[in-house]
Amino acid sequence: MSPAETTSPQPSREEVLAFIAREREIAGERTPAKIGKREIARAFNIKGSDKIALKRLLKELEQEGAVERKRKTLTKPGLLPPVVLAEVYSRDRDGDLLAKPVDWDEAQGRAPTIVLNFPRKARVGTPVPGLGDRALVRTEPVRDAKGNEPVYTGRIVKIIAKSAAQVLGIYHELPGGGGQIWPVDKKAANKGALAVRAGEEGEARDGDLVAAEVLKGGRFGLPSARVRERIGSLGSEKAVSLIAIHAQKIPHVFQPETLGEANSAKPATLHGREDWRELALVTIDPPDAKDHDDAVHAVADEDPANPGGFVLTVAIADVAAYVRPGSALDREALERGNSVYFPDRVVPMLPERISNDLCSLRPAEDRPALAIRMVIDAKGQKRRHSLHRVMMRSAAKLSYQRAQAAIDGAADDETAALLEDVLHPLYEAYATLKIARERRQPLDLDLPERKILLHPDGTVDRVIVPERLDAHRLIEEFMILANVAAAELLEEKRQRLIYRAHGEPSVEKLHNLGEFLASIGIKLAKGQVLTPAQFNGILARVKGTEHEQIVNDVVLRSQAQAEYVSDNYGHFGLHLRRYAHFTSPIRRYADLIVHRALIRAAGLGRDGLPDVEADALADIAVRISASERRAMAAERDTVDRLIATHLAGKIGTIFQGRIAGVTRAGLFVKLSDTGADGFIPAATMGTEFFRYEETLHALVGSRSGDLYRLGDPVVVKLVEAAPFAGALRFELADGETPGSGAASPKRAPGRRPGPSKGRPGPRDIRSSGARRRKV
Repeated sequence: MSPAETTSPQPSREEVLAFIAREREIAGERTPAKIGKREIARAFNIKGSDKIALKRLLKELEQEGAVERKRKTLTKPGLLPPVVLAEVYSRDRDGDLLAKPVDWDEAQGRAPTIVLNFPRKARVGTPVPGLGDRALVRTEPVRDAKGNEPVYTGRIVKIIAKSAAQVLGIYHELPGGGGQIWPVDKKAANKGALAVRAGEEGEARDGDLVAAEVLKGGRFGLPSARVRERIGSLGSEKAVSLIAIHAQKIPHVFQPETLGEANSAKPATLHGREDWRELALVTIDPPDAKDHDDAVHAVADEDPANPGGFVLTVAIADVAAYVRPGSALDREALERGNSVYFPDRVVPMLPERISNDLCSLRPAEDRPALAIRMVIDAKGQKRRHSLHRVMMRSAAKLSYQRAQAAIDGAADDETAALLEDVLHPLYEAYATLKIARERRQPLDLDLPERKILLHPDGTVDRVIVPERLDAHRLIEEFMILANVAAAELLEEKRQRLIYRAHGEPSVEKLHNLGEFLASIGIKLAKGQVLTPAQFNGILARVKGTEHEQIVNDVVLRSQAQAEYVSDNYGHFGLHLRRYAHFTSPIRRYADLIVHRALIRAAGLGRDGLPDVEADALADIAVRISASERRAMAAERDTVDRLIATHLAGKIGTIFQGRIAGVTRAGLFVKLSDTGADGFIPAATMGTEFFRYEETLHALVGSRSGDLYRLGDPVVVKLVEAAPFAGALRFELADGETPGSGAASPKRAPGRRPGPSKGRPGPRDIRSSGARRRKV
């Protein structure tokens, strides 16, 4: 600190206030300094008994509210000291952690927000807090902060306390006061209920879904918890998916600013676009789809140099025209990463004004689109491609079933009019694409997709396996080709992008696969590197046999997980060197990035991808990959809970199933009719001990030699259902007839199914292809 120039040993009130303000300003530019009585006295050269008068002056300033004292440090009101104890409470739209001071006087207004900064390449041991953690933070004011922007940045000095363990569960009241919480997580549920003392239940009522903090308890009795948040009643509609939304922390309520931008958006105009409104593009989707973001067209190529070839067009809703980089819509879309599809609801990436209106390719309505036109030869090989920003007008909205029926000779009035000029060329082009696909040999797993149909009250009606039609395959092949063309277009222009990548199976997974295949008589050479074509050969050997389904399942488990990356390493499953997601920017942020990159690369507008560093693009890829995994987990958990709720009234019923997993603890079983997963504890399998044979993927009876192997069919009896944990427990029921047995409800203590209303979501995306398959 530099001594102040004074003409008197005792500074005035104004001089002291000016000094504090000046030192705080300087502290924002270098290492923050402590400002207390000692520092002020030194600055003004006050010594001896004169310090008594200074102390009296500072006391008066503090009583008047002109300054405030924090740990012997004086600051102007509303300002934070150089180092503050703060609690991490949220993330901003860019993913940065936000914190607020723990010790804050609300009389000074709203607590200032601190955005926490971390070095891009942090050293090992650098403290990294999580939500709910408290930490010492070194603060620095943000110059010229505007509006609701954070007014401080901060760097973690030390994490003081990690957040208490939290649990999501169902609260049940007890007659004498207080209650119990039954966790909805399967692993936590196995440990039993949590006790809630009277007064610790907050606003929770019997049957509510709550978030609770697990408290430290004694050595005896139930562990205890305190209710922190009442999420909602499980007697309300869409209750089951609500559990997954909160358990996976999926953002599901749009911010007012985001909705404001969406609702104020104006329809795009023809300016700067090609007019394609006369081209007979059609959408082909599931019959219950709400968003129609892709349209297709095909026509025979008239070029004599390309006999038997076709010109294919894939037009995708131009979401980039409405969702601009850095806008509230963009920030929230990145936070969500993708839409999440449940049987009873959809949590969209974008508000309905965008996804179901301005960017929905409705028939006979002008809509902006980004289109890729591709020329293929008679063998389905792409010869060239081009990018276009257009205004289109869909000629028809078709379902897969209607399109297929028309081709199969059962056209209705609308599809009959489209048959000759629209549908026949599409299917003929698809026939040539199949030739190229068969030559390419992508991984061809046969995994039937089950779809849950709900009653109007949201309870399960039945589980079906929809028929897979050529119409589904047609759209899938068109979308894959467009995704490849998008990646190639961007590489040609040397434009950064986010790829969809899928790696080869690991050595360990291939070893495990080889051991399983050997147990059913299929041998792999040790250390053999398998290609997709070789995997297909294995699948062909078991097709039509009792091992077909389980081998498909095990081959799927052996695969790596697809992800988004900025550095391409190819797509093993599709057997493609380059691949990017282009076809669904309404529901995937990766596709929006690719659209913006294409717009920039082709010079098609000022709303393209802004300048972005490779590291920043890599960070986005990591975030949206995590969002996708989060969505998949939420969808899977919701299906498990719905099925468990559906079966809770069928305790004692006999089912046909197949062993889907083997561990030392017991057998995992998948039911044949519903696809429901459950567990048979080894301790319930009889009076003898069953040992685990890892190489056989089996449990073997120590006395009888009875063998229960991965993939074996089994008959089981349902003995317990925990609906809101999505857990089922079975016992072996050899010799009994599936479908028999008395239905005597027996559920895990404290768990009751609650009705939920709704209807199936527009699409089941658990394992879709270019459109819904996780490729």
